[in-house]
Amino acid sequence: MAETALLPSRPEEFDTDLAVVPAKSRRRLPIVPLSILATFIFMALFAEWIAPYAPNKIVLTDRLLPPVWEDRGTWAHLLGTDRIGRDILSRIIFGARVSLAAGLFAVAAAACIGTVLGLISGFYGRWVDSVIMRITDAMLSLPIILIALLFAVTLGPSFTNLIIVLGLVMWARFARLVRGEVLTWKEREFVALARVAGCSSLRIMVRHLFPNVVNPLMVLATLQIGWVIIVESSLSFLGAGIPPPTPSWGAMMADGRSYIATASWLSLYPGMALVAVVLSVNMLGDWMRDYLDPKMRNLR
Repeated sequence: MAETALLPSRPEEFDTDLAVVPAKSRRRLPIVPLSILATFIFMALFAEWIAPYAPNKIVLTDRLLPPVWEDRGTWAHLLGTDRIGRDILSRIIFGARVSLAAGLFAVAAAACIGTVLGLISGFYGRWVDSVIMRITDAMLSLPIILIALLFAVTLGPSFTNLIIVLGLVMWARFARLVRGEVLTWKEREFVALARVAGCSSLRIMVRHLFPNVVNPLMVLATLQIGWVIIVESSLSFLGAGIPPPTPSWGAMMADGRSYIATASWLSLYPGMALVAVVLSVNMLGDWMRDYLDPKMRNLR
């Protein structure tokens, strides 16, 4: 009887105290990832003023200089130089512009295509939904990097073609998400009232359904930016992404793979920049998912 008296009278008492602390901890602003992203964004925006040298400046007498803390290192080239004397730090700074721009523009293009198709599929249903979803399933089942590589080789390496390729291979994820959200929201009373009021299908989709899918759309877009940066670097590493001499982290790692045993800094520091940005974006996306979740909001 004594043990029974210690138990809470309502089941909710179990959940409240145990759930509030993790929820609050998840909702804290991720300072470290935001600081890293802010640093790279600042580098990308003001690369011309921050970088100590032009990214393609060649000085053959300074070729393969190590970082400043190693033997033969010099303060003139903090992270060393590559095989033709270009400054590694300057190329990493300018490479941030390429990677972040590719991630933002490619995700924006894929989100626009996927959102439109997802709204149409979820709202109209029937054969329209079947056709769009079968195409979506086909796109999701394909190896994305191989398809992107095929398109990139066919269209030719350039920044514009890279954005088009990534947008074409990524839209299916956004379409699937938006379609699922629309199927949930279109059965609500406010949609039925909009129909009774004489609103057109386009107005219902744009004015009433789209605002309700913005939150999950933002979370998915944030998470996909890191994935796009990895794909862009992979394509550049394989020679089908950003064409030289434009600095790209993937191309820099590819240039240094022949010197990995004697000049590891050629691939190491671009790779570290890539890892830092992708991890920061993913951590920010995880935080946004918890922050925008209504269930987590109710636990504050």
